[in-house]
Amino acid sequence: MDGPRWTVEELAGRAGVTVRTLRFYGAKGLLPPPELGARRVGWYGAEHLGRLELIEELQRQGLTLAAIERYLAQLPQDIGELDLAIHRALVASWTPESAEEASREQVERRAGRPLSDADLDSLTAMGALHRTDDPGVFKVDPGLLPLGVRVLDVPIPLETLVAARAVVRLHSRATAHDLHRLFRDTVWRPYRESAPEPAELERMRELTDRIQPVVVQALVTAFQRSLAEELARPHPEEGAGRAAGQ
Repeated sequence: MDGPRWTVEELAGRAGVTVRTLRFYGAKGLLPPPELGARRVGWYGAEHLGRLELIEELQRQGLTLAAIERYLAQLPQDIGELDLAIHRALVASWTPESAEEASREQVERRAGRPLSDADLDSLTAMGALHRTDDPGVFKVDPGLLPLGVRVLDVPIPLETLVAARAVVRLHSRATAHDLHRLFRDTVWRPYRESAPEPAELERMRELTDRIQPVVVQALVTAFQRSLAEELARPHPEEGAGRAAGQ
């Protein structure tokens, strides 16, 4: 197991859940088993934490355990910490007002590392943190914080983070608007015009809720593929720079 590792008590404390809750998730198969060490002590890693945080976020969105099981079952078996963080950030975006207040010490505890003033500025630019009237208190986006902490180790200028966030927000809102309009016009409107029974209408709403995770996963997959293709595609500026250096 690469990276940090924790006992069941340490993982529960890091994620803000009880040990009983963590063991329950493990018994349901929502969390993979820990790696057994000396004296049969179970060790959990970053992937366990990422999966646990995703489960908690899905529960905050109101998904049932059965729906969460279906969501997790569609994830790759070897999904890493970064991909889990991306999924969680997108799921958290279903309720944009999910920010929680926390002191600087609490933010650092959740981040798992000390944070400099520059780190806090970067996390704020990414939307993972929002400043309040009290300089020692922040509003934390629980979905974006783990992803934002990982980005801190990449030397990206603050202005680039601000511009990148604006691009993502612009295109994600446009995508959400177009998908909502498509579903409303081609599914909901014809269905409601057919005068369904109240029970059938409620069933349709439940089915609609179950579609959300599928749509999110489709968007994540499409974005990751598009990004990989874009990074692999040669750009004229890069070719000119290499030629000049020869």
